[in-house]
Amino acid sequence: MRQVTFGGANSLDNFIARSDHAVDWLLWCDEAAQIMAEFWPTIDTIVMGRKTYDVQRRMTADGVTPEGDYSGVKTYVFSRTLPEGPDGGATIVREDAADFVRRLKAQDGKGICVMGGGDLARSLFEAGLIDRLGLNIHPVLLGSGIPLFHQMTRPIGLELEESRPFKNGCIYASYRVVY
Repeated sequence: MRQVTFGGANSLDNFIARSDHAVDWLLWCDEAAQIMAEFWPTIDTIVMGRKTYDVQRRMTADGVTPEGDYSGVKTYVFSRTLPEGPDGGATIVREDAADFVRRLKAQDGKGICVMGGGDLARSLFEAGLIDRLGLNIHPVLLGSGIPLFHQMTRPIGLELEESRPFKNGCIYASYRVVY
């Protein structure tokens, strides 16, 4: 069965963006780039919610990120408002995310990356579908913003696999999910 990894960058107080979706506080470094270079070949699928997709498209339009999809990686966006079907390098999905990801996990292939956060990650955690968690924790307290985790109906156990400090003050932490 394929592994599902939820990961990303967050502030020390567990926000993934400011309230206006800005991520200007993120610190990029060679150490984070190395972890990403090791991770990308292990996946062939990305799933994200519509809000994360909107931010990604805006960053592409502004020239912050490269044009197009993630070279050879299938991208699925869960949305109740966008029309279902192809949209640029992504496929819009209007069905229940947990049911869809459960079917993806059962298919042959490489790992699946859950990008972003919020409601999508909560629904996948609660359905027992996320296997790993990888975070690049930034040395900043935003005080408010878009939370990395939303309230869940039960605790989710984690087992630390790795922690690594970066020269810029960030800390990378990788966990195995223990349901």
